[in-house]
Amino acid sequence: MNNTIQPVSVLKQKHIDVIRDSAARAEKDGKLTKAQINIINEQNWFKILAPSSLGGLQLPLPDALLILEALACADGSTGWTVTRCAIAGWSAGFLNADIAKEIFSGDKACIAGSGEATGTAEKTKSGYTVNGKWSLVSGTHEATAFIANCVITQNGTPVKDEDNKTQVLAFLFLNNEATVLPTWNAMGLAGTSCNDIEVKNLKVPSARAFKISGDNAKSGARLYQYPLQQLSEAAMSVNISGMAFHFIDVCRELLTQMKNSNGVALINDNLVDDTFDKYIQKLNDARVKLFYAVELTWQSCVNQQQIKDTILYKVSAASQDLTKRARECVDALYPFCGISSTDKGSEINRIWRDLHTASHESLLVYGGI
Repeated sequence: MNNTIQPVSVLKQKHIDVIRDSAARAEKDGKLTKAQINIINEQNWFKILAPSSLGGLQLPLPDALLILEALACADGSTGWTVTRCAIAGWSAGFLNADIAKEIFSGDKACIAGSGEATGTAEKTKSGYTVNGKWSLVSGTHEATAFIANCVITQNGTPVKDEDNKTQVLAFLFLNNEATVLPTWNAMGLAGTSCNDIEVKNLKVPSARAFKISGDNAKSGARLYQYPLQQLSEAAMSVNISGMAFHFIDVCRELLTQMKNSNGVALINDNLVDDTFDKYIQKLNDARVKLFYAVELTWQSCVNQQQIKDTILYKVSAASQDLTKRARECVDALYPFCGISSTDKGSEINRIWRDLHTASHESLLVYGGI
């Protein structure tokens, strides 16, 4: 039987144990547990992509992806929450320096955010008046601040940028300035507190509006020259591969205990063995291709070279393919696990639901819809 990669091995076993032991409680409560949050804060994982000048880890992207994959392998809701908040924390590399220091001053700082421009920001003499509602903001329970995109307007009319496109800027809101709407009712990732946020007639100073682009980076680190789209695609796809590898491990344990009609443990059944080999190999191959594509783009970035669109496309395509292969692998193995695996309280069912929820992320389906 094909050997399986163990992404979770990059974490300490004591951390894995706490994260997994708390997973059922987090799902029931709709938010990560205090024990899970304590470990995340101790390890600074919410700030894994945040500038070191702000107390962040500012890890090279390939290294950060390994940890994000491992966290999702430990538990889907934990990995997804950390990943989405880490991407929002990466945006701090473009914030006004004084504002950024204020927001990241505490050890428990956590930014949650949305990339959708579903708000408007009307220009005023002192800044902007913001109105909007943003969906699917993971980590609303943990967030100390929010980042969300808005269309800039003047006298109610959208403002055009230098390329004659509708101008969109990111805005930073303090957690007491946004209302969290408890809207998350998905079948999986229940512990992510992935809700809507809303602001109404909020006065925001100009210093809290910013543009996310390499030219606007306040930090000179190369991490903030890496394109947001491919960073997000890679980070979310390794979450899904992490969940798939967790599923494979739990599936293998179950099939070791179950027997076929001949009294042979299902794990040794030829059909099961062939299925494991076929789909795990495809998953492993897809994972290798993604990390290879990320490494190529990252080296170009580190060497201060413009990343070719053809290579960036490889990251996007590999992210989508890894998501597809993870889903195929899990769905091929799941039927062998028997009717008991459909119990919503079982670990394997939770992993299945988490993975299928995460794999509906629009960026990972034909590059967004």
